[in-house]
Amino acid sequence: MNNSITIVGHVGQAPHSVSFGDTGNKVVKFSVAVKEFSSKDEEDKTLWLDVDAWNGLGERALKTITKGREVVVNGRLALSTFNKEVNGVKVQMTKPVIKLTSFHLCGKKPTETKTEE
Repeated sequence: MNNSITIVGHVGQAPHSVSFGDTGNKVVKFSVAVKEFSSKDEEDKTLWLDVDAWNGLGERALKTITKGREVVVNGRLALSTFNKEVNGVKVQMTKPVIKLTSFHLCGKKPTETKTEE
């Protein structure tokens, strides 16, 4: 059985790229909010999932995905390990991340609201 995950949610931050100087590789990162359904008595919670898109797929995501857009994300679930300082102590943290294999934009394109000054 393959490691595969598909989610539908709204993009929480505009995609941004991170380049690795030593290899020349580039990863595009963004987050997607999905509703975590609760019992009738509880309010629905928002679950934030991080998505990593590599190389050409990352370039496509960077050009087409915008904050607030509804998106279908297909990928592989992986664990990302990083160091974080907590109360002055460096702690090794692990979080799930979706390694993007494909995506589809859906819903209406969000409209930008401009405020009058």
